[in-house]
Formats: sequence, C-alpha cells, structure tokens
Amino acid sequence: MNTKTPVRGGRRSMRLASIASVALLAGLLSGPGSVADEGTKPVTLAYDCGPKSGAVAATVEVSVEVPATGEVGRPMQPGPATVAVVLSRTDLDGLLPAGADAVVSTATLTVEVAQNDQSVQAQWADLGAPGTPLPPDGAVRMVHSGEIPSVTVGAPGEVRFTAGELRIALRSAAALGQGSESAPETVTCEPAEGQDGRLATVSVPGGPDAETSGTPDPAEHGDSGERPGDGIMVEPEDTPAEDTDPCPVEQATGEMDWSEAPQAPPGDPTRETDVPTGGTFGCAYAVGIANVRKLNGAMIVNDPTRTPALISVMAIKHTSNRAPSAKGGAYTRLDSLGNLKLPDAESTFLTFGFQPVSAKVEFENGPMTISTGNIGSGAQRIAFSTAYFKQSLRLHDVKVNGTPLDVGSNCRTVRPYKVVLNGGAKYVNVYSGGLLEGEVDIPPFSGCGTGEEDLDALFTASISGPGNLISMNQGTTCIPSSPNNLCPPTMPKMPGTDS
Repeated sequence: MNTKTPVRGGRRSMRLASIASVALLAGLLSGPGSVADEGTKPVTLAYDCGPKSGAVAATVEVSVEVPATGEVGRPMQPGPATVAVVLSRTDLDGLLPAGADAVVSTATLTVEVAQNDQSVQAQWADLGAPGTPLPPDGAVRMVHSGEIPSVTVGAPGEVRFTAGELRIALRSAAALGQGSESAPETVTCEPAEGQDGRLATVSVPGGPDAETSGTPDPAEHGDSGERPGDGIMVEPEDTPAEDTDPCPVEQATGEMDWSEAPQAPPGDPTRETDVPTGGTFGCAYAVGIANVRKLNGAMIVNDPTRTPALISVMAIKHTSNRAPSAKGGAYTRLDSLGNLKLPDAESTFLTFGFQPVSAKVEFENGPMTISTGNIGSGAQRIAFSTAYFKQSLRLHDVKVNGTPLDVGSNCRTVRPYKVVLNGGAKYVNVYSGGLLEGEVDIPPFSGCGTGEEDLDALFTASISGPGNLISMNQGTTCIPSSPNNLCPPTMPKMPGTDS
C-alpha cells in the first residue's frame, strides 16, 4: 500500500489563448514535480461574512509555497496551500446544530490572477478542514488545506495573485454520521473595505529563447498549433480512477462496550439512542508506539513507512445525551465501533540488558469502541475521548543474537488483556481523530517453545507486567457515502514527532 496520502479529487484543466486563464492558484513552483524554491509568509486579511444573522467579522490567513521565478512555456507546480479562517464561537452557534462539539468545513477562495494587462477570476476550491473542536467561547480557527494544479504561462511578465470572495461550507462533525442528506451551511465572505488581498507575486522573465523553447509543443497539448501568446494554461492533474475504493476494508462488526468512557454524573437519566442506520461506514489510519517497560524499549505499531492497515469504522452507532437543564447537568457521548487488524510489528530489544532479541509480534484485536463527548456546559464543559478493546499478542520469528529460536506457532499471552486509550481534548472526534494514550498490563505467556523446551517463563519474565505505554495517533476518517467526506483518509504523524 502506498503510504503517501493521495490527493483528494482531480484538478481541472483549461486553455485560453490571448485571454489569460488560471484556476485554483495562489503561487507557482519552479518546475513539474519540484518542491517549492521559496515560501511566502502567511498573509492575514480581514473579511466581512454574511450568514443568516447578518455580517460578521472574520480573520483569514492564507499561506502558500511559491518560487522566486517562473519560466515561459514550462509547467510550474505549486505546493499545498492553507487558508485559516477565524470566526467567533458566538457567530458559529447560529450556523450549527445545538450541542455541536466540532465543526467540519471546506473553503473555496476566489483568486484574481493578473499578468500584464490581463486578469481572470479563478476558484481555489475544496480546501478541507477535517475537524475543528469548538471551545465553550472565544475564537474558532478552522485550518483548510489542499493541493494546487500546475500552471504554464505563455509570456514573460509579473504574475500577481489577489484574494477575493471566500465561501465556507460548515457542518457539525456529528452530522456526518447522520447520513448524506444534511446539507452544509454556507457562509459567503468578502474582503473588508481597504484590504490589499495580494497573496503572491511571481516574476516570469523573458529572454532570447522565450519565443522558441519557451513555447509549449502544440502536439503535446492536442491543439491546432496556435501559440498561446499572452495566455495562461492550467495543466491537468492525474486523477484517481473513479472506481477506486477509498476504504478497502470490510465494515466493522461486533458488540460495543462503552463502559470505559466517562459516565454521566448522578442525576436524571440519560437518553440512550441506537442510530437507526447502524452508524456510517468509514476508515482511518492510526499509527503509534508500544513500550515494553521491562525491556526499556518500544516497537512501532502500524508502521506508516511499510504497509499500514486501515481501521474500519461504523461512526456514531449509539448516542447518550442529557440536557443542561436536567438534574446532574449536561452530558453528551457519541459511540462508534471500529475493527483494526494490524500488521505484525517487528522489534529488537536487549533482553536482560545485554542479549539482543528480535521478534515479530502479531496483534489479535477485538472490536473497538470509540467514545467522545462532553460533561457539563459553558466554561465548565470537559471534553473526553476513549477507545477500548481487548487484545492478545503472539510472538513468532524470534532470533537471539541473530540465531533463530523456535518458539512454535502458538507462543501468546495466556488471555486477552484490556486496552483503554484516552485522549481528553487531544482526540477531537471519530472523524477528525487525534492522540490517544494508555497503559496496559501484559499477561504471562504460554505455548512458547517446541518439544521439551519450555520458553514460557523466559518471555513472561522478559515482557509480562504492568506499566506498558501505548500511544496512538489517528488521522481523519474517510466517509465515502457523505459529502465533504474527508477521503482519502490522512496518514497521521507518529506520536512524539513535531506537528
């Protein structure tokens, strides 16, 4: 499996002669397939937005990677672009359902692209913010990002990119689990009066070779041979096949167990609801580290540099709610079911501090319950998140100082053990993902060794016991059946690395 996150959707292409045209652009790169030569500093702009309740103020921060120069007739590939939108929680309250704890949003920015005496309006579309937690009050910063197609210019001259209208599509993260019928709330924003929306300027120099070598080959682009003149051409991007399955895993099955999630404080009963649809199917990546305390070492779980597995998720199968006015106060819990068949982990430890032992570890996981929610309301609201499942370990392909040690085919923990991972507010919801951590008590081992050689005591003494830290980071969950579906799922960073 390719561990690089594929680009969602395809890039549109068009070509206009004489009248310049460009789409989805706020910067240029030096050539096809290259990395950015120079990054622009983020540009912060003031916008006025017009939701149903009237105009509200927003701060918009745009950042892209651009080169120092472009070249006539050569495709120039931009890097990822980011549009961060800051709105007040109060303004968002009128746009989202009551009780929303996170917002999923997409942004479309209109960009004026100008060169010489030509200018066009371009759409910088479908930039996604997979999930933003909503604080009790204050500002909410939604960070949208996405890829940008390459551009070819047909003439020298300074190319200027200026931000214009911004449209933001908002929906509660929980609404993604209620089926595909719910339409997002769209907010249209315009630059505030007096704003200079300049995002980037790229110099495209001329030269003696610009008339010849700088002109695209007509046959290559399938046109009649007419030279593009002062035009600008947007190059197509390879798009994934329409029948590509973004979630090539079976739907999660099994019994849920939300007993490990924080329960409602004493008071009125909560309203327990099994979602009629049985939840919404999706998938996500989760990668992490598992420490073995006795060996003072760690192994990578679901290594993103190899062939990582996907969690299969049935998002929001069950909900538990209590109103703020009820006795005991507000309580909200959203429960999802997950199945995760992990690839074997490989690790090398110094057993007893001096003997190098390598082994492969097979994880046998039971159904996983993922619960997120809040206790209380207003400034006293506390967010919680937990993932709970049963797990067993099996050891195989063991080597001691490079020499194979036959442990048989059934060297495993004597029983499944409980894995409870908690993230508090670091794990936003099942759609947005986040960091979850916990400690496990690894049981003794049995079935280790062949013939008359019993190795159970060796592995029990080396591995079994309490205080073994597990740290897992989940990326966004792809929901194929829903609009703004966050597909494909993103590959998260390993816990402990810089974000």
